[in-house]
Amino acid sequence: MSQHKPATLLDALIPILALISMLIASVYLFSSDSSSGANQIALILAACIAIVIGVKNGYSWAEMEQGIVRSIGVATGALLILFSVGSLIGTWILAGTVPTMIYYGMQILNPDYFYAACCLLCAVVALSIGSSWTVAGTLGIALIGISQAMGLNIEMTAGAIISGAYFGDKMSPMSDTTNLAPAVAGTDIFSHIKHMTWTTIPSILLALLGFLFLGLRGSAREVQTDLDVTLSLLEQNYHPGPELLLPLLVVLFLAYKKMPAFPTVILGTLAGAVCAVLFQFDGILSFVNDDSLLPAVALIKGIWIAMFDGYTANTGDKVLDSLLSRGGMGSMVNTVWLILCAMAFGGVMEVTGLLGRILKSILKLVTGSGSLIITTLGCCIGANIITADQFIAIVLPGRMLKLEYTKRGLAPVNLSRALEDSATLTSPLVPWNTCGAYMSSTLGVATLAYLPFAFFNLICPLISAAYAYFNIKIKMLPVGEADAELVMDNATEVDGQSKREALA
Repeated sequence: MSQHKPATLLDALIPILALISMLIASVYLFSSDSSSGANQIALILAACIAIVIGVKNGYSWAEMEQGIVRSIGVATGALLILFSVGSLIGTWILAGTVPTMIYYGMQILNPDYFYAACCLLCAVVALSIGSSWTVAGTLGIALIGISQAMGLNIEMTAGAIISGAYFGDKMSPMSDTTNLAPAVAGTDIFSHIKHMTWTTIPSILLALLGFLFLGLRGSAREVQTDLDVTLSLLEQNYHPGPELLLPLLVVLFLAYKKMPAFPTVILGTLAGAVCAVLFQFDGILSFVNDDSLLPAVALIKGIWIAMFDGYTANTGDKVLDSLLSRGGMGSMVNTVWLILCAMAFGGVMEVTGLLGRILKSILKLVTGSGSLIITTLGCCIGANIITADQFIAIVLPGRMLKLEYTKRGLAPVNLSRALEDSATLTSPLVPWNTCGAYMSSTLGVATLAYLPFAFFNLICPLISAAYAYFNIKIKMLPVGEADAELVMDNATEVDGQSKREALA
């Protein structure tokens, strides 16, 4: 093992500044197409700069490569889900499931209250199943479609979907992050959820007021389409009916039963394929458009195409065709490419100690309990940007800052709440983060386009910081318990010793 030199703050900042500069140049030169390759190159070049610094500090290529592989390994589950969601979208449109949700939604949802209704609906469903990704990949797709069909603003709609989905995800005891944050901080999940209500409830109420204002001010009616024509085209081409919602019910049921996301989405995709065969026989044959094939073979080919290449609508209406021509695993390739490059950069930054050096420097700015919590919020947001993964953004700052909370007599629920208020909620606001990339690809709206309208995700970290600054609802450890916690935490920091040996 080669001798590693500790990274300097300049070492740590060079790759970050280089990445920021290249990303700015990418957006300037390529605008909305920057995520189709330019951002990926920026991330890889920044990773190369971090590798050079790692070599200077005594790290071998094998060590850094292992860090990259480990970092990408963390994202493997997300990549599988992304590909499977692409297939799900394709088969659900082919089966008429998405068109049916759009059909009913256009008749039920009032444009004036549409954004607030989107947020509330997604919040309730995400709270019941504990998954923002599942909500975005099912209800979110339909709500975006309804928004487009009704001539509403899809960026605002995406912001409302993400706000509601992340509220439910954050507050649900079935959510991965809601279980992870208290585990890292050293508290129980229900104390964690209870403590989060002080920042989360005001944030979602303010977000709902914001979405009501957007709808009522008239922006929802800037563009009007002939809804009757759209509804008629949906009836003619997809024969909407309650039976076509079975794939949606399958996914929501499996998610409620806590089946892992990947098999849940795969089974939802297969349910869509079955519905397509049962209820859209002629539609599949028209989609394949190959008279040389036997009908049974054409059915298989049509489903196969929808799964890997997506569905192409041909209703005769350009707006509706654009809305329903999407999906397939192939549509997720750019997103997967972006995530791989981002995780490579984050892996090098972590294994070479550059990320840890930044966190330690930030920790020196802490002067009190309030500044410690604000610092935690900043560290988690920074980790989301640098490591491109919300789980790393929870675990890494949480582990590094836990001891400091104990030293200052702060209860662990303060740390767990800060981790969720920042790491969980800002993850979909970073274009190359796994969550940001997923939401952008699934909803078909660029991350930076929906970011200004993700009101809940923007407001909650600010309220959390305000609580910290004004010392509102900051829970202290009972007298005497802080010292005991500090001894135990110090014991875990001693390399090569058990807790008992360290205490002795």
